[in-house]
Amino acid sequence: MDFPNYTEGVFATSNVSRNDSLETTELPPSEILLTITLSVLAILTTFFNCLVITAIAVTRKLHHPANYLICSLAVTDLLVAVLVMPFSIIYIQKKSWVMGQVVCTFWLSVDVTCCTCSILHLAAIAIDRYRAITDAVEYSRKRTGARAGAMVAVVWLLSILISLPPLLWQHYSGNDDHENECIIIHPHMAFTLYSTLGAFYIPLLLILILYYKIYLAAQTLYMRREASRASRHSCMTNGSMIPSTYPAGDGDVDGGPRSPEPVSPPENESRRSQLYQGPRISGSRERKAASTLGLIIGAFVVCWLPFFVKELIVNTCGSCSTSGEMADFLTWLGYLNSLINPLIYTIFNEDFKKAFQKLVSSQLKIKSCYL
Repeated sequence: MDFPNYTEGVFATSNVSRNDSLETTELPPSEILLTITLSVLAILTTFFNCLVITAIAVTRKLHHPANYLICSLAVTDLLVAVLVMPFSIIYIQKKSWVMGQVVCTFWLSVDVTCCTCSILHLAAIAIDRYRAITDAVEYSRKRTGARAGAMVAVVWLLSILISLPPLLWQHYSGNDDHENECIIIHPHMAFTLYSTLGAFYIPLLLILILYYKIYLAAQTLYMRREASRASRHSCMTNGSMIPSTYPAGDGDVDGGPRSPEPVSPPENESRRSQLYQGPRISGSRERKAASTLGLIIGAFVVCWLPFFVKELIVNTCGSCSTSGEMADFLTWLGYLNSLINPLIYTIFNEDFKKAFQKLVSSQLKIKSCYL
């Protein structure tokens, strides 16, 4: 049986009650604290995503096709911080929509599209990492800037295709019951299934499958590396050395320096062994990138899964509802993912960490010159 669904914010949510739209001259301390907290989150999200974008733009070492997706993800998260979070803060603080229907339409469109796009970027990055690890030699030739740009364009196009039909297939609050709300009213549960499957559940399934395959591939390469190291050590102790023969892309899982060998090979063998270091280091970097991707995926699941589970439950159960406070909390838990993504790169990715440090130190030097 069909029932009306009322969507507020991202896809949020059917049967949400916002009955306390009372305007008071003074805000209670708890609401002031909430407004400040959400504003700080929006500012931090803006700052760190700007940092990622700037680092990629000015650091030659980061001008790699794989980072095009990361830069586009940062742009998406920046749009969430600048165009979505501030309106949500005002809406929560006022307890009613006071910015008019045009702004409401704009906010809902950007909200749904950008949050969907952020999620789909994680799926695209998982595909990129999977190809880079499991087919390192062939994919390194195909991984061009043009192909990366095309992948970014496909992600944005899919996000629009997922978000646009539900936004068109509805009518905005046009009755007295929802006059002061910014919501999408749609008569069919098909909206929920279409949007949640396309924006979350299908990408999540794809990400989990790919990351599991990445983990298995990394384990296989690690065991081959250990076997090759043992074989090389045995040969060198007998006065000879056989170059490594495991596939390109293999390397140290931790990305650290190699352990010193007990017997130094002749000079010509040393030069020959160095020829094998290039792809192995590249493989090590890919596996470190996969580890960073794992952290991003974990944060993604923690931030967005509760929201989309709530969406399915509330929209498939006619008698189910959720409070406005719970809907706001789950929506902002999803928004929080736009802050966590750049933080993970700041903390766990060495290339980005060095680029950030260089940016900060250069800014400090510039400021000191004016003092």
